[in-house]
Amino acid sequence: MLHTKAYKDLSLHYKSIKNKTLLDLFALDNSRFSNLHLSLEKLVFDFSKNNITEETLTKLIDLAKEQGLAEQIVAMFRGNKINNTESRAVLHTALRANGKPIIVDDCNVSVEIQQVLDQIRQFSDKLHNGNHLGYSNQPITDIVNIGIGGSDLGPVLVSDALKPYCKSKLNIHFISSVDGYQVFDILSHLNPETTLFIIASKTFTTQETMTNAHTVRNWFLEKTNNNLAAIKQHFVAVSTNVKAVSEFGIAVDNMFRFWDFVGGRYSIWSAIGLPVALYIGFENFSKLLSGARAMDEHFANTHDFRQNLPVILALIGIWYVNFYDYSTQVISPYNTRLSRFPAYIQQLEMESNGKSVDKNGEPLEYKTAPVIWGDSGINAQHAYYQLLHQGTGIYPMDIILGLSDKFSNQEHQDILVSNAFAQAEAFMCGKTYAQARSELLFAGSSEATAYNLAKHKVFHGNRPSNMLLLPEISPYYLGMLIALYEHKTFVQGVIWGINSFDQWGVELGKQLAKTILTDINSNQISTHDDSTNNLINLYKRCR
Repeated sequence: MLHTKAYKDLSLHYKSIKNKTLLDLFALDNSRFSNLHLSLEKLVFDFSKNNITEETLTKLIDLAKEQGLAEQIVAMFRGNKINNTESRAVLHTALRANGKPIIVDDCNVSVEIQQVLDQIRQFSDKLHNGNHLGYSNQPITDIVNIGIGGSDLGPVLVSDALKPYCKSKLNIHFISSVDGYQVFDILSHLNPETTLFIIASKTFTTQETMTNAHTVRNWFLEKTNNNLAAIKQHFVAVSTNVKAVSEFGIAVDNMFRFWDFVGGRYSIWSAIGLPVALYIGFENFSKLLSGARAMDEHFANTHDFRQNLPVILALIGIWYVNFYDYSTQVISPYNTRLSRFPAYIQQLEMESNGKSVDKNGEPLEYKTAPVIWGDSGINAQHAYYQLLHQGTGIYPMDIILGLSDKFSNQEHQDILVSNAFAQAEAFMCGKTYAQARSELLFAGSSEATAYNLAKHKVFHGNRPSNMLLLPEISPYYLGMLIALYEHKTFVQGVIWGINSFDQWGVELGKQLAKTILTDINSNQISTHDDSTNNLINLYKRCR
């Protein structure tokens, strides 16, 4: 990337623009919002409050073209094996393609995808129609999803965001941590006769998931007088390991498949979304897929990158990471139902693009993914926004907001929206010493007080932000929002020349944990470094 003409042009352009503030840029363009926003259906993306001009965007798009973005988009949607380290296609988009034929290894994968969607729909209908009951013929009231990583974060996010769409007053719970407190706390509130457990593990060997699954199985058998036959009515699996699923006691008919061409963090659209489909009903789950498909079609078919939402969102991120040297990105959703969105995007971007070698394994000479962090914006205003406004660093932000909410009321919604808009304005404009001093004098402060206190009330401003506006937090627009960030992540990976679809960095700690678990049950340990040896032995003494 560093040696492309576009990158060199961008480096020169950065030197010419870096000292211009956002207020300078707005002063130069009276139609800046009109010129620097995009929309898709009723989703609006305002990127006018960024340190960019049309020239910046043109040069960033040139960089994307030089890195072969257009060709890579075609390759991904076609099913080429762009995950080169694992020799796999990348086809989360096929999960919501509505049956469009996609051939991988001479097989139309859309046929299998549709079969699993039909299986999810049929199971969901049975549950809601009262045709799938517990072993004592009572209806299911609680769903428990047992997974980790992508098998947990996606279902948690979507279930929280779409809670008002819940069907039949079902309760949903999530077990992910191997911390025993979580599993035992959730089990203490459940009735085994009315609870359905979903075990989500592709291999059915994931340590954390299977530890929790067996703990739950033991609890269930204890509560049901060792009723092994009842497992078939209360446990289902999302997996590919038929043998292990069957040995667990789960009926093979209640095993929902997914595929190697879908990474965990991209899998909410697959059978990993089963708890969501059960919770909100298959019709609403289909709308989630439809929203994502609308973004897919926009991304794939908008060949003018200047009009392509995921491309522009990604390029702005590239601009800040590789030229301004900003190392973090804040995700700040103002709707409480999106509180889990920052954690979801954290995994999506940092696991995908947290790489230090290119696709050929060569070390990179530039930064890749920033640290993604954030929380509900309205709460964050009373927490870490202090640092964002007056700290010594600059932290680009995505502010996300649903413009209407039929599950709220107008007074609350007006206050929510006004705060989101005000924060974006405050981050951009700031407040000068002269303004702060004038305000203090007007409020009755003495000259001496105003002189000193105004120094503490200065906001430097020039803090960039994107504003993403959804008409509402509905299944359709949530699907569109998630797919937007998926494609943003892919675009940035292409420009950085990395493989966004493997995650080898997850493996080392897991490998070492297995060794240490064995050591914990052994004699005095001295085979690790001095710190680790002493920590293990300290734990053994406290055990």
